[in-house]
Amino acid sequence: MKTDLFDKTNKKIGTVELPDGIFSVKWNNDLVHQAFVAFTANQRKPWAHTKDRSEVQGGKKKPWMQKHTGRSRHGSTTSPIWVGGGITFGPRSDKDYSKKINTKMKRLALFSVLSKKFKDGNIKIVDNFDLEAPKTKKASEILKNFFDKSANLLIITDPKNKNAGLAFRNIPKVQISKPNSVNIYESLLSKNIFFEKEALEAFIKKYQTEK
Repeated sequence: MKTDLFDKTNKKIGTVELPDGIFSVKWNNDLVHQAFVAFTANQRKPWAHTKDRSEVQGGKKKPWMQKHTGRSRHGSTTSPIWVGGGITFGPRSDKDYSKKINTKMKRLALFSVLSKKFKDGNIKIVDNFDLEAPKTKKASEILKNFFDKSANLLIITDPKNKNAGLAFRNIPKVQISKPNSVNIYESLLSKNIFFEKEALEAFIKKYQTEK
């Protein structure tokens, strides 16, 4: 299928061919949710950590003799029943929150999101975002040609176009990505997606060669 190709001023200058297998996939709510949850879980890094009795300092010496004191017997002050002792069943930094999802499912979920956004008119293909210098002001002027106000915008740029990446990244609510690193998280949370033509070709080539 074909779609319009625009320049930086939002003027139509031609068309580009899009593969149905990427941009015309049926929406699968359950699969998208599963892929999104798996992605966020795999990014999670536990920071809360409590020490168990083997990690608490001290406790090597028996606090008092076993008998004849009238008190309960204790072997170590690191016991969880002591103030300052180890914690039982507390949060640990070695906990694994990761979830497994196979590559085919992950890829299909991404295609499902891109297809829905394309159907809703939230994907635009721009010839290029060439800038003479990485100026955020110039990048903002380009976006104003397409939107009155940028909101949750994902721009997928050509890796060779370094000025565009540096200029757009300072604009609030705008994310920059490369063709080989587009993921379900940023695609789903972005209202609009811009592809540079070269980046689109690299993105399509990546997934067509993976089949």
